[in-house]
Amino acid sequence: MYIKRAAENTVRKVSATFPVMLVTGPRQAGKSTMLETLAEPGRKLVTLDDPDIRYLAKIDPALFMQRYTPPVLIDEIQYATELLPHIKMAVDKAKRNGDYWLTGSQPFIMMKNVSETLAGRVGIINLLGLSTSEITGIPSEVFTTDAGRLMNRFGNAQKLGLNEIYSRIFKGSMPKLYADESVDSETYYRSYTDTYLKRDIKDLTQVADETAFFNFMTLVAARTAAPVVYQEIAGECGISSPTAKKWLSVLASSHIIALVQPYHNNVLKRVTKMPLLHFLDTGLCAHLLKWGNPEALEKGAMAGAFFESYVFSEIYKSYLNAGREPPLFYYRDKDRKEIDLLIYENGTIYPIEIKKSASPGKEAVKNFKVLAPVTEPEKFGGLAQLKINIGSGAVICLAGDLLPIDSRNWRVPAWLL
Repeated sequence: MYIKRAAENTVRKVSATFPVMLVTGPRQAGKSTMLETLAEPGRKLVTLDDPDIRYLAKIDPALFMQRYTPPVLIDEIQYATELLPHIKMAVDKAKRNGDYWLTGSQPFIMMKNVSETLAGRVGIINLLGLSTSEITGIPSEVFTTDAGRLMNRFGNAQKLGLNEIYSRIFKGSMPKLYADESVDSETYYRSYTDTYLKRDIKDLTQVADETAFFNFMTLVAARTAAPVVYQEIAGECGISSPTAKKWLSVLASSHIIALVQPYHNNVLKRVTKMPLLHFLDTGLCAHLLKWGNPEALEKGAMAGAFFESYVFSEIYKSYLNAGREPPLFYYRDKDRKEIDLLIYENGTIYPIEIKKSASPGKEAVKNFKVLAPVTEPEKFGGLAQLKINIGSGAVICLAGDLLPIDSRNWRVPAWLL
């Protein structure tokens, strides 16, 4: 069963704008299935997973291009990047948009080649697992804290209780788990992890030991929704800090995790510089940490961290599905004051707290006031031209209703994302 993807309109727009479109993201996120569903009659479909086709593409890319003429969908392009210069020559000659659709699940190998070879000719879409909107079949929207938008969405969204939300968190977001309810999630994620380590990770020269990398990935899972301290991670894994940094980069490049950068501003002097780490698929995270069921996860010590990463990933996907770079940051200063998420765009900051609570009060937004200096930078040694506005805020939580906390901030149910 195909689940309609929120990124479908973005695919159509990018294909109409560029001669080459690349859809990348974690393996088994549904890239090929989506493009095969959207492919018009006459578009050839070819996968470089096939060893004979891959051999032809690598050994004689010119002959491959003669055999598979556009419009064409080439799946798993990272297995034969030798094709990229030939695709460049073909699109420069034809000057036609939408000729080449490419997919790839190893961006850490592929992206450098693509950006150098096809600069100005390729539109790139990042596709992650399913969002709650896709699973429940309601229209996907870029998340904003705008009260009007939230109220309009309230009538369409499917309400989810505590147990339903943690069942979603525990199950994760991989399309196969929702397309076929008979698939056991434990078996699925075990196979997924094994494939990721054996097919993706072993291709990387900086990762020589699969077992060590698996242990590292498990340790990182235990730090979801926490700031990154490279020395601590390295010490616990028995690797060097530079290696820990490289391996985290691998996980980020393959869309297993997101590293959220701290918000910096010249008038906010005491901000820490550590990125914040979120696992993007909470089901994979739960599998690595050996949580056996959603009930145990909800009652466990990491329940809040999993909820925070789930909310972050939903907001993150809402931007990617719309073809936009997520303008997401977080705030943490040396006084340990934190704001879980900041949306910064068009000269305005929108603060967001994420609470595993059904009825958070004004205490939840108390740290929002640390941002006040950005509205009057000249008073704090900054330039008046660097003034930034503070927009409406939100506390995303387990509430059953959408309600104001005060005149500027709203209590937003997690199922409304």
